[in-house]
Amino acid sequence: APQNNRGGTNPMQVGLGVQVGSIDTLFTSGNPQSTGVETDLMIQGEGLFVVSDGERFYYTRAGNFYPDSDGTLVTPGGYKVMGWRADPQTGQIDTFAPIGELRIEKGSVIHARATTEVVLSGNLDPSQGDSRTPARVIYDSLGNAHEIYFRFVPSGTPNVWNVTAYWNNPVSDPTPVGSVRVEFNENGQFSSGDPLTADLDVGGGATTPLSVTVDLSGLTQLAGETTVKIASQDGFPMGTLERFAFDSNGVITGYYSNGLRQVLGQVALALFANPGGLERLGESLFIETPNSGAAQIGAANTGGRGGILPSTLEMSNVDLAQEFTEMILTQRGYQANSRVITTSDEMLQELVNLKR
Repeated sequence: APQNNRGGTNPMQVGLGVQVGSIDTLFTSGNPQSTGVETDLMIQGEGLFVVSDGERFYYTRAGNFYPDSDGTLVTPGGYKVMGWRADPQTGQIDTFAPIGELRIEKGSVIHARATTEVVLSGNLDPSQGDSRTPARVIYDSLGNAHEIYFRFVPSGTPNVWNVTAYWNNPVSDPTPVGSVRVEFNENGQFSSGDPLTADLDVGGGATTPLSVTVDLSGLTQLAGETTVKIASQDGFPMGTLERFAFDSNGVITGYYSNGLRQVLGQVALALFANPGGLERLGESLFIETPNSGAAQIGAANTGGRGGILPSTLEMSNVDLAQEFTEMILTQRGYQANSRVITTSDEMLQELVNLKR
């Protein structure tokens, strides 16, 4: 400040220097690249895969997974992919349960299931009289196949039929295993009749008798062709897992040698309030921090987590054209600034020359 007859002087300001403002991680989706590998997965949205080393959870966008020697789905670094395993009996998945490792073992066995219900459908022509369904295979508790067929005989009363189930289709000596009467109304629709119960003495170490309930409510009695058939039965023999596939929800479906398909599990995804706050650890892995918020773990296509593209990997989301443009601008800016020194040198050189 001015004092003692002297004027004030301005402070000498030293620059504060240059420092990096921030290093940001961009979680925008990259372009998809089809690989044909069934365990390659890509997230279309803001979610991240959850993986674990057995001690803590990590998060990644890289979906290049593969099954190890135990059938456990892992990353190239050996981190186990987290999700939910399906109930082995029902195939149901509880996405509210804690997540765990996903194991898919090719060659694993699905046990045989005894047939408990058979469903009949089609039409009975009242003018044709006695008719019979083609034989259909059903299974006992050990997965052994047995044939069953049904015979429909008019009872003599209009719209009423006698239905008899036969085992193993012996033409010369048929063995009845159950019978019932069914009635149709004046419109040809099924009116009344108890479900037919067929008891088969299968033996051979399987549960005996094999008791099968037959649903007849899908039958009609209309003038025209007789088309009665066994539409379905709920038993199956033993099968081994041959292959599996993922869908857009991350659900893993197994395909077995007996023709059966069953849900095996589902991949979990995590969502963060601030994914830019995640801490990078290398190997495309991140961990949560206080500024990223806690992981919100759930299924794909729920809560904004995005869907999953199977047999596809996410390519880099770097825009090379933009990065090259910014690099050129920076280089040109540096080049222009360096010209200041050259220009000052040339001016001083001219001043020296003038004196000469």
